[in-house]
Amino acid sequence: MPDATKTAAAIEDAIAPPSAAEPVKPAKDEARSLWGDAWRDLRRNPYFLVSSVMIFFLLLISLFPGLFTSASPTVGDLQHHFLGKPELGNVGSEGWLGYDGQGRSVYSRLIHGTRASIIVGVCVTLIVTVIGGLLGMIAGYFGGLTDAIVSRITDIFFGVPFLLGGMVVLNAFTDRSVWVVVFALAFLGWTQLTRVMRGAVITIKQADYVHAAKALGAGTTRILFRHILPNAMAPVIVVATIALGGYISAEATLSYLGLGLSAPTISWGVDISGGVTQIRTAQHILLYPSIMLSLTVLAFIMLGEAVRNALDPKLR
Repeated sequence: MPDATKTAAAIEDAIAPPSAAEPVKPAKDEARSLWGDAWRDLRRNPYFLVSSVMIFFLLLISLFPGLFTSASPTVGDLQHHFLGKPELGNVGSEGWLGYDGQGRSVYSRLIHGTRASIIVGVCVTLIVTVIGGLLGMIAGYFGGLTDAIVSRITDIFFGVPFLLGGMVVLNAFTDRSVWVVVFALAFLGWTQLTRVMRGAVITIKQADYVHAAKALGAGTTRILFRHILPNAMAPVIVVATIALGGYISAEATLSYLGLGLSAPTISWGVDISGGVTQIRTAQHILLYPSIMLSLTVLAFIMLGEAVRNALDPKLR
């Protein structure tokens, strides 16, 4: 009996196509896999190269802000109150982008504010990908009553406006730290990934290798995580990458409205909110965080578009 089980598992592995989790290096006469073709296209895509360089520097800034500035983002000097003129001839100084109303360096706050935005974007994306992926996989594979329940719950959450729902959830907390904002955005942001995964699983579960695995006696868990999940991840990765920039923008919007991150947390949204009142006299307080936020969101959207073009066979 053990020999028969091993034989069935070996046949099942032989029938199953190479998955995304186990890329196979193609020979000269072998057809390349989806991921192999995608990586080849990405390396030649200027949007991917530019966005990757931008994201690399953003991650470097968020992890090691001390490499870019030695000034404190929270300690100010009132002698520099709303001073916006750069110190010419000393561009590397802490005040080359000016100071805010409390005499704090705008450049230093710009560098240290990167961490909060990156943490929110990455953590929310990971959480919604895991939750939405699992729910979508379960609904798409089992169908019937399970699919109906998950789909109706998804529709209910989908009907709640994202920013409005985030404002309501965050308004229930008095201390809105980074992790509170992550929870609020993830609580409402999993619906899109659920629908994408559900549609992919419904298509993939009709494949011949899935039916062959069932015929050979493979369990549900093995079929889901060995055969279906690796081959359904491509559209999920694309949507998650593009959505990451949206989550960073949502955090800045909520912080701007006074319902997101709050002091003493350093955030671009908090600085933009503080600079609105001085838009006529000290535009630099609003300008530089806005530019940094726009570049960050643009980098992740460009990356998502490049990945989408590489993974979509209809576009290649």
